[in-house]
Amino acid sequence: MRAIVWQGPNEMTIEEQPNPPDPGPGELILQPEAVGICGSEIEGYVGHMKNRVPPLVMGHEFAGTVIATGEGAQDLQGARVAVNPLSGCGECRLCRAGDTNLCADRVLVGVHVPGAFADFVKVRAADARRLPDEVSMRVGALMEPLANGVHAVRLAPPGAERTVVIGAGTIGLVTLQAAVLDGLPNVAVMERDEARRARAVALGAIDGAEPGEADLVIDAVGAEATRRLGLELLRPGGTLVCIGLAADDTTLEFHGVIRSQHRIQGSYAYTMPDFDQAHEWLVSGAASLGDDLEPVLPLEDGPEQFARLAGGPPPPEFKIFLAGTAS
Repeated sequence: MRAIVWQGPNEMTIEEQPNPPDPGPGELILQPEAVGICGSEIEGYVGHMKNRVPPLVMGHEFAGTVIATGEGAQDLQGARVAVNPLSGCGECRLCRAGDTNLCADRVLVGVHVPGAFADFVKVRAADARRLPDEVSMRVGALMEPLANGVHAVRLAPPGAERTVVIGAGTIGLVTLQAAVLDGLPNVAVMERDEARRARAVALGAIDGAEPGEADLVIDAVGAEATRRLGLELLRPGGTLVCIGLAADDTTLEFHGVIRSQHRIQGSYAYTMPDFDQAHEWLVSGAASLGDDLEPVLPLEDGPEQFARLAGGPPPPEFKIFLAGTAS
């Protein structure tokens, strides 16, 4: 099979690799038909993510068709599915508490095991969710990003009357959708790019916010400037949820954090209940992330698209999808 292999900072190749081994009990072989390029993968591509070690086949936002099943998973043969790529050990204290995303032995497809930027990928059957025929594979591939937004919103204290999402890239857009669908009133967006800001407003966001008025701010960018902005937007006693990963080191003025009694809450990934909520909203049509999704590009375009995303200002596309054409 063909796969996009990350060889190290700013270097990707298309290679022939062995097909995945036959699926074992509770496993599936999937032919990916839409795989989104995640912002965290761009950070990994340029060498800013220590959890990604080359050579590596990335790809964790994906949907496709099941072409082989192991024992106990035969009912999914031929099914169209979206896949939750993140799983915990199921046995540790964190997993027993439902925090599978924080498990020390968690496995993320495309980081710890080969991902979906390939003609075939092996996954756990327990992590697959069926897609109705009327739901496109591109929409299926958006379930993983939306699950991130669901998780971030669920971490916030209840009762927020004014919410601000910073950034209207993929994670920002899905997070504001999660906030709106969760019933939070007055969800605003802060975004410099005019096209992205317009898309966010079309999805129900208010354009802009004033300092000191937000109960809840969700930073979907993760730069030092956006983390500082998030704190400036908060009222005393408000909460900043940090989901963006653009920068690691950040210097904040903690006298203000203490005197305003601000909460700073990290948000990492999602759990299966978050993924299931994303699945429900997208399959039902409650979550609408726009009707102008870009067409799926061939796998061979992957290295060029990664270089493009890493090398300049954000492109106008909401999300870039890739897929193989295995036969």
